[in-house]
Amino acid sequence: MADTTGNTTEPQVGGPDSPPRKSSWKYIGPGIVVAATGVGAGDLVATLIAGSNFGYTLLWAAVVGCLVKISLAEAAGRWHLSTGRTLFDGWASLGRWTTWFFAVYLVIWGFVYGAAAMSSSALPLQALFPDVMDLKWWAVACGLVGLAFVWFNKYAVFEKVMTVLVGVMFVVTVYLAIRVTPNLGDALAGLLPVLPDEPDSVLNTLGLIGGVGGTITLAAYGYWVNAKGWTDTSWMKIMRLDNRVAYATTGIFVIAMLFVGAELLHSANVAIASGDKGLIQLGDILEQKYGTATAKFFLIGFFATSFTSLIGVWHGVSLMFADFVARYRKDDAPKAEAVASGTRERSWPFRAYLLWLTFPPIVLLFQGQPFRLIILYGVLGAAFLPFLAGTLLWLLNSSRTPREWRNSWLSNGMLALAGLLFLVLGVKQVWDQPWSEFF
Repeated sequence: MADTTGNTTEPQVGGPDSPPRKSSWKYIGPGIVVAATGVGAGDLVATLIAGSNFGYTLLWAAVVGCLVKISLAEAAGRWHLSTGRTLFDGWASLGRWTTWFFAVYLVIWGFVYGAAAMSSSALPLQALFPDVMDLKWWAVACGLVGLAFVWFNKYAVFEKVMTVLVGVMFVVTVYLAIRVTPNLGDALAGLLPVLPDEPDSVLNTLGLIGGVGGTITLAAYGYWVNAKGWTDTSWMKIMRLDNRVAYATTGIFVIAMLFVGAELLHSANVAIASGDKGLIQLGDILEQKYGTATAKFFLIGFFATSFTSLIGVWHGVSLMFADFVARYRKDDAPKAEAVASGTRERSWPFRAYLLWLTFPPIVLLFQGQPFRLIILYGVLGAAFLPFLAGTLLWLLNSSRTPREWRNSWLSNGMLALAGLLFLVLGVKQVWDQPWSEFF
């Protein structure tokens, strides 16, 4: 996305460790991490279903969704670089209510998400190796491998592994898109903003715009920017290039899967289940049409998609929790520099949250998910992205941000659009919860 602050000042460069004068592809990293973490198996299923239901009609909505996420992630990264403070530090400056919301959200969200992420990673492994062990034990194994990987490795290794897994995701999704032979004429027509002639088409369209790549990982982006070693405004241009790469990559994943849905499912009038099991169904369809090798290749991509989301959350959200605890303990160390130094990744709060994401959710794998907790999880999840967009608008238009890095009209417009979009989707999600059974 273009410079949304209106700032034209060139970074001051000097010294051997200063950033380059020009943006360079070799510095890309946090964007790859946020793209890999944000696009999970559920996002790919949602896009597949959109393609199977509406063909190419909503291709434009997927593109708009990527532009919205670019704006949110750019704003989070700009806050970290322009102030030297982390996003949680900024939230805390807005009042104690932000701390309470974030603390409750992290506890409940992490508990439920941990089980979901482990199950999602286990599904393709069980499909690839059906006679090895039960799905629940595959899920436990995925959680423990993710725990060990993040526990013993620092950001540099984490980024390299995520990049390899993104490469696998990229090759698989693009291969499938080419294999189904997309109708490029219809695809180009799908870039025109047209709503399907179906009931609830507006909400379905908003759901596609807001759903793909839109999670707490958008807030974690600024932390990964700092973990990369970028801590001040001299890295701003590179951060923006990195962010564009992130959502260009996301866009390719989304468009490729929409092509598969439109050509393989829509044209044959085939329906698949929502959720991760829809991808298992897709694997069966691919095997029938293109053979076992293609189906197994797809399952490898499915695993890469799910496991990158798992280890991405294990790392990024644990960093956020470590920062939350540091703020609570009134740690006066410069926040961005503390993240860049790697001390947060070695801290007990980071590792405590890693354990929280891994071991309590294992209980849910074997005993089922408590009904009321799932409702609270849905409500808090619905509130988080409007919270993120609204607080970024507040922080980046106030004296908390240096004047030259505050929002321009374009950034304000995109963040306001994101906030409104996520608010509508959030209200619908809260409305759809079975409240009569909650009490």
